[in-house]
Amino acid sequence: MIDWLLQDRPLTIEVAGRDLPLVLRRLATARRMTLRLAPDGSEARLTLPRWGRTAEALAFARSRADWLASQLAAVPQAQVLGHGTSLPYLGEPHLLHHDPARPRRVVREERAIRIGGPAESLGPRLQRWLEGEARRLITADLAHYCQRAGQPAPPLALSRAQRRWGSCARSGTIRINWRLVMAPDLIRRSVVAHEVAHLVHFDHSPRFHAFLGEIFEADIREADLWLRREGRSLYRPFG
Repeated sequence: MIDWLLQDRPLTIEVAGRDLPLVLRRLATARRMTLRLAPDGSEARLTLPRWGRTAEALAFARSRADWLASQLAAVPQAQVLGHGTSLPYLGEPHLLHHDPARPRRVVREERAIRIGGPAESLGPRLQRWLEGEARRLITADLAHYCQRAGQPAPPLALSRAQRRWGSCARSGTIRINWRLVMAPDLIRRSVVAHEVAHLVHFDHSPRFHAFLGEIFEADIREADLWLRREGRSLYRPFG
């Protein structure tokens, strides 16, 4: 297939009987092609060297169709929210109590979340509440670890990224994925501590890891393992 025929055309590959969008990302630093599935299963993402040909990338992705199918099968299905369903918050399942006659404001109780208003808007309203909780908690986390690191607290932005849990820009702005509010406290805090450590060491050198170990109060390896094992479940969309 000639590359110019593929230019400006949306790319798809057939996976498990469906056409899956394929997004190419060319990087000057890439030495080979790597393929990943978006956490929500919406697309396949292929990174390739800047000089890589589109046709070769498409052929590479097609050759991995069986692997993509297995990854798609593991993607959490959309959660249909309603009275009696379970919603994770701080690593614990919370029972959802929905009464249309109650006020729309979300009220959290021990292992329970109460909410009123129309059922058709439950998902967006609960997500907005979770994002607000994430900002509140992460703001406190950021202040805590910046104090331990001897750094002024930088601007905080919540992220809706589909792959990264956190990032630290050279400007100092720290972004943390709002979905971490559904994970246990120490998991969320480990990501914040990681990004704060980048304010001192903007790399992943031994000095960075040693400094992270100084400011984070628990085992960072255990937190990383939890994210690798359980992180995808946090991307479960609200239906």
